[in-house]
Formats: sequence, C-alpha cells, structure tokens
Amino acid sequence: QVQLVESGGGLVQAGGSLRLSCAASGLTFSNYAMGWFRQAPGKVREFVAAISRTGASTYYADAVKGRFSISRDNAKNTVYLQMNSLKPEDTAVYYCAASYFSTYTGVQGYDYWGQGTQVTVSS
Repeated sequence: QVQLVESGGGLVQAGGSLRLSCAASGLTFSNYAMGWFRQAPGKVREFVAAISRTGASTYYADAVKGRFSISRDNAKNTVYLQMNSLKPEDTAVYYCAASYFSTYTGVQGYDYWGQGTQVTVSS
C-alpha cells in the first residue's frame, strides 16, 4: 500500500520560512517524479513545484520561483519543500504527489497523493 505522509506545516508570519517533508512508502521512490501542490479554500488545486526521479531537474510555478526550493533524498524516500519569504497568499493545504510518468505540472499526471498539511501565513 502506497503512503505519502506530509509534515512540517504550521502557522508562520509573513516573511518567515517553513520546510515541508513528504515521506513515501510502498513504492520504489526513485522511479517516481515527485511534486508539491496546494489548494486554498474555494480554489482549485494548483501546481507548486516538482522534481525529477534523480533530482537533476526541478520545476516551479511562477508564483513561488525564487522563494521555494524542492529537493529529494532517495535514500530516505523523502521529498522536501523549503519555503522562504512566505506571503499570506501562500496559505493553503499543501499536498505531495508521486508521478510514474513524470508529468510534473499536471494534477492528472500524478498517481498517488498525500493527505496534505496546512500552511497558514499571517500578515
């Protein structure tokens, strides 16, 4: 059974930082591209960042470029999202996801999803 478990969310002031982690089990982690998405209340789920199977390539939404950084540790079956210079508009539930066919930015291309972790940025 595949499980993706996010952690590291919380409440932070604008300008602060958080580091999200997503621990994967039940799959061959290095065979999957990994992504982070977010969903704010009343909005559709949107792409945030993605990383290739080896970690050699990364992709970011324009809204987070230069502030967020995605990385992975295949030995630990874990993907990370370092979030700096947080803004109130970054407030959302953040989800990690695994894509076997390395779709990267499309929600539909991901095979497995975590339950999400809440990030709240106060102004």
